[in-house]
Amino acid sequence: MKNLVITIILINFFVYGQFNPGAKQISLSNSDVALSNDVFSSFNNIAGLAQLNWRELGIYYSPAPFGLSELSNGYLAYLEPTDFGSFSLGAMTYGFELYREARFLISYSNKMTNKFFYGFSFNLHSVNIKNYGNDFAFYLNVGSLIYLMKELRFGFFAENINRASFSAEKEQIPTILHAGFSYDLLKEISINISLEKDLRYKPSLQFGIDYDLIDNLSFRFGFSNNPAKYSFGTGINYSMFNLDYAFLSHNDLGLTHQFGLIINFNSISSRKEAIRNYLGVKD
Repeated sequence: MKNLVITIILINFFVYGQFNPGAKQISLSNSDVALSNDVFSSFNNIAGLAQLNWRELGIYYSPAPFGLSELSNGYLAYLEPTDFGSFSLGAMTYGFELYREARFLISYSNKMTNKFFYGFSFNLHSVNIKNYGNDFAFYLNVGSLIYLMKELRFGFFAENINRASFSAEKEQIPTILHAGFSYDLLKEISINISLEKDLRYKPSLQFGIDYDLIDNLSFRFGFSNNPAKYSFGTGINYSMFNLDYAFLSHNDLGLTHQFGLIINFNSISSRKEAIRNYLGVKD
């Protein structure tokens, strides 16, 4: 009976409460669709990968979110920029022995100009439920990012645009649309606001602020509704390593902590500064 209850909670958590990585994105309440400036953009808005002209490796793992090991999830992403655009590989695992999901994706992004970026990813998503079998599905994500001004960006990201699903059941894999803005109030402060719409449910408004206090330390916070959640976090950047922490409060599930690590093979410690240099954006 306990395992049955946990499984029901798990499936409902997937529908309502599973968040895309990494810790930085979660600390901004996933409002970063128009920011998208690290390797985890593979899962949040592929178009942002084309802003980065260096390799990145990202690792995110949450062994027991909200105190439940049954909700364990982990993500891995790798970015390889080339003269023909940026390529990325990503993987996700979620669940426990009774219910397990896995996802593998390959992404491509490029820019038409220094102001317009686009990208798409092919996803292989599998599910395994003990004593009930397994299934898999293929689906496509697409994204775009536009610099309206040097300080203002607009982002759009659509997940599962071909409406793929497991088995004969419809909408087992959600189709979700994201759209929003990111504004650099100052060189050190970006304000992010986005709207997330699962086609089955009411839209969710998301808001977050990313503040680079000093070159090697960032503070972030955010909130969203439907479901209501509050978040904050920090980022420590040293040499080629970026260690991110997020604290998340969920109305139904309580509190949890998230951690992520990004290794960027770039000599400039500030990702924002590196992007400015690459795109020729002047302060």
